[in-house]
Amino acid sequence: MTLSPWDIAIVIAYVVGVLALGFYLSKKSSKNLESYFLGGNELPWYYLGLSNASGMFDISGTMWSVGILFVYGLKSAWLPWLWPVWNQVFVFVYLAIWMRRSNVMTGAEWITFRFGDGKGAKLSHIIIVIFAVISVLGFIAYFFEGIGKYSTSILPWDVSFDFFGYQVSSARSYALIICGLTSLYTVKGGMHSVVATEVMQFVIMTFACFGVGIVAYNMVTAEQISAVVPETWDQLFFGWNLGLDWSNSAFPQVNNKIDSDGFDLFGILFMLMVLKGIFASVAGPVPSYDMQRILATKTPAEAAKMSFLTICVLYIPRYFMIIGFAVLSLVYLGPELQAMGDNIDFEQVLPMAINKFLPVGLKGLMLAGFLAAFMGTFAAFVNSAPAYIVNDIYKKYINPGAPDKKLVQLSIISSLALVMVGIAFGFNAGSLNSLILWLSSSLYGGYVAANVLKWIWWRFTGNGYFWGMFFGLIASTVKFIFFPDYVDIFVFPIIFAFAFTGCIIGTFLEPLPNRDQVKRFYKQTKPWGFWGPIKKEVMAEDTGFVPNMDFKRDSFNVVVGVIWQMAQVVIPIYFMLRKDTEMVIWSAVLILTSYLLKRFWWDRLERD
Repeated sequence: MTLSPWDIAIVIAYVVGVLALGFYLSKKSSKNLESYFLGGNELPWYYLGLSNASGMFDISGTMWSVGILFVYGLKSAWLPWLWPVWNQVFVFVYLAIWMRRSNVMTGAEWITFRFGDGKGAKLSHIIIVIFAVISVLGFIAYFFEGIGKYSTSILPWDVSFDFFGYQVSSARSYALIICGLTSLYTVKGGMHSVVATEVMQFVIMTFACFGVGIVAYNMVTAEQISAVVPETWDQLFFGWNLGLDWSNSAFPQVNNKIDSDGFDLFGILFMLMVLKGIFASVAGPVPSYDMQRILATKTPAEAAKMSFLTICVLYIPRYFMIIGFAVLSLVYLGPELQAMGDNIDFEQVLPMAINKFLPVGLKGLMLAGFLAAFMGTFAAFVNSAPAYIVNDIYKKYINPGAPDKKLVQLSIISSLALVMVGIAFGFNAGSLNSLILWLSSSLYGGYVAANVLKWIWWRFTGNGYFWGMFFGLIASTVKFIFFPDYVDIFVFPIIFAFAFTGCIIGTFLEPLPNRDQVKRFYKQTKPWGFWGPIKKEVMAEDTGFVPNMDFKRDSFNVVVGVIWQMAQVVIPIYFMLRKDTEMVIWSAVLILTSYLLKRFWWDRLERD
């Protein structure tokens, strides 16, 4: 890729600026653990919301989104439901409020708040710590490998070097430099530095997104797009089958991608995505940076507003850029993509488009923006995991009376250690990739069932939580080792059922322990669900207690919120394709759903 002096200057200015800001704010995080990991619960919710959005704006996810939009067209808007992307709606409607009421620092500490200190609760506490640390190590290795590949595709310099006979490639050299710079301000400044730099990074990324969209809109017409894509590519809705055939288009080899993904039976896929999505969303966020942002807010109401803002600012600019790169690639990158043969490397579509289409200045801003996206996500993970080591292991089991200064020092050391281990994994990605993938996917496979029940069932115990996670781990491992070719979403019901069985068996191995702690949790958190006996006891002990009766309202707001979020995804796509009627309809949907959320959710936050 060729870079002008202006583009290089923009990237350098960004790097210097983010480091300066991070170090400037570092003193605010040195007081105690709450200050280091949660910003002392004094950061404004809108800063945390922008920070959270920045953490979700990763390079690899953007490259994937450009690739699936290229292949599946408008139907790609449904594919992020695989995770599901709308779990954030459940979070802002009610889960953020429930979680913030706990007044804890980490997801593992929340487990103690929910189940107490019994044997089963301690086992659950330990397994969540393991889950959090392994997930972060896997993501650091994943980001290390990803930023190296991305950097070599966009930066023109050869920075490879020889280290005592070991040849370090340019990709790994770039990754070392970028991860090292990010770790500097993250480890030094804690949550204050992370949030401030992520806000700046998100602003840069947003300007870059709209810049790309404007370039694409002026370079590509609807007729040019129609000439190179299949007939149903610009249709959002689908039948039992995908109904997308590239055989007679400009890129017939794209059918290979659809076959390898296994998404042709789109009707079944959609039903399973909704089924998994509901359970995974009710389970709540995993113990990562998203949960950390929730726990860092000042009040439960601000936790909900923070999660709401994350969606508000993320989707329209991001998809304006994604559809921009996709249509530019479809129309103008034909020769380059055809030269790849039968299997197009869709990871190369994004950097190729940046190099070919963006003018001087915007190219530098785009590179700085993607560098910001990577650094923001990387920093969020690096800042979230050490809390589990220091707060949930060292402080809880080894030295409960440790002074704040020592705890902050150990947090810095833990952060550096995690970064170094994660980078070591990244250096050996070829040999360790399967191990990392197994650990992260297997642990997550057991996450859903136990974490649904912890919110909604009074009889559920720490023992049940541990065995539910353990059974899910076994089921996911069996799937990963013996049935690797099966698409994960198609076996989710089996893994969920197995994990649910573990939850039930573990729960009824003993009477309900820590009944007083369960009542304390219910009274402080006020969840809805199956809490009958506990609710009666709490109301008998406290006649002024008012139970949560908002299940129907929350369910309504979730449905409205999912439609509201979907509108933000498809509006930029319809705009770029010049499908004005559909764009106006979905804009009206966005306005209507915004009004409904304002009336039935936002206006009731402070009162509730």
